[in-house]
Amino acid sequence: MSPAPVRAVVFDLDGTLVQTRVASWEVFEPISRRHGLGVDTPGQYFDLFRGNVFTSIRGLCSDEAQARAATDDFLAALRSSYSPPLVPGMQAVVRRLASECTLAVMSSNAMEVLRRVLVDNGLAYCFAHVFGGDVAPDKRTALRTYLAEPGSGYGRRCSADYDEAGEATRPDAGTTVLVTDTAGDVRDATEVGVRVVGVAWGMHSAAELTEAGAEFVALWPQEVLSHLLGDEAAREPTGACAIPGVASAVEVEAGPCSCGCSSPGVSDGTSLTSGERTAPLAPEGPGERRRRRRREAVAGLAGASSNVTVPPSSNGHRSAASDELLEAMRRICRA
Repeated sequence: MSPAPVRAVVFDLDGTLVQTRVASWEVFEPISRRHGLGVDTPGQYFDLFRGNVFTSIRGLCSDEAQARAATDDFLAALRSSYSPPLVPGMQAVVRRLASECTLAVMSSNAMEVLRRVLVDNGLAYCFAHVFGGDVAPDKRTALRTYLAEPGSGYGRRCSADYDEAGEATRPDAGTTVLVTDTAGDVRDATEVGVRVVGVAWGMHSAAELTEAGAEFVALWPQEVLSHLLGDEAAREPTGACAIPGVASAVEVEAGPCSCGCSSPGVSDGTSLTSGERTAPLAPEGPGERRRRRRREAVAGLAGASSNVTVPPSSNGHRSAASDELLEAMRRICRA
C-alpha cells in the first residue's frame, strides 16, 4: 500500500539546506580546542551528529559547567560568523514544496542563524515554523510540538501571510516527512513515527542514513521532489512561490516608462528612481495586469487633478489640462 499524501515537510538546515561540512567545522574547531573536547578532525566532528549534537557535546565534558560553557560558546560562534551557502538546487525544491505542503525547519543551530540563512536566500516566508537549537534542542520534542499544534496544517506560500482561506488539514506523523542528512535525526524522527528522507550530500553517507531508517536517500535535490510528489513534481510552483527568492538584480536606468511619461521605471509599471534595483517579477496574469493598469490610471488622474487647475472655457475649446484629465479617465475605463 502506498503511503498517505505528504502534508508537511520538515527540513533540517545544516548539511540539508546549506553546505555545512567545511563551514560548521571551522566554527567548531576553535571551540573544541578552547574547552578541551578532544575533537581534532572533521570526521570526529561529523560523528557528533550520529545522535543529538548537544547531547554529544555534553558527553565529551567532565561536568555540566564545562558542557554549558562549550555549548554557549558554540552557539555564540554560530550566531556571529556562520553563514554557509545554500545547497545548489534546494531553493527551487523548497519553493515547489511550499506551493503544495506546509514547511518547517528544525535545526540544532541558533534561531539567529536560521533567520539569516533563510532571509538571505529568499526562503524565509516559505516556512510556517522554525525550531532552532536554542528554542528546541531536541528534534523529537520539536516534532511532537509541531504535530500537537492545532494550526500546524496552515502553511506559507512564499509570502508573509499564512493560509487564511478554508480549513487546513492538520498533518499527522504518517503525512509528515523529515528531510535530513544525519543518522541521529533519522532515528529521532522514526521514534516519533515521522517518515524520513535522507540526503547524501551532508554529514552522513547514504548507507548510514538507510541503516538508521530513512525510507529513501536522495542523491540530488530534485530527487526529493520526485520521491515526495511523484509525477506532480513536474508542475511549476504557483503564486508567490514562482517568483525567484534571490535573483540577479537589474539596474533600472532613468528614461521614459511604458506609458510615455518621463519617470524612470520598468515595463510592469513599477516606478523606480535612477540606480534603484529590483528583482524580476513573475509574468502577470490578466487579472494582475488589469489591476496594475487601473492603479496607474488612478495615480495619473490624481496627479493631474492635484497639480493642474483647469480654467473655465467660454469659447468651446478644451485646454491642454482638460485633455490630460480626459486621457487619464479614458485609461481608467480601458483598464
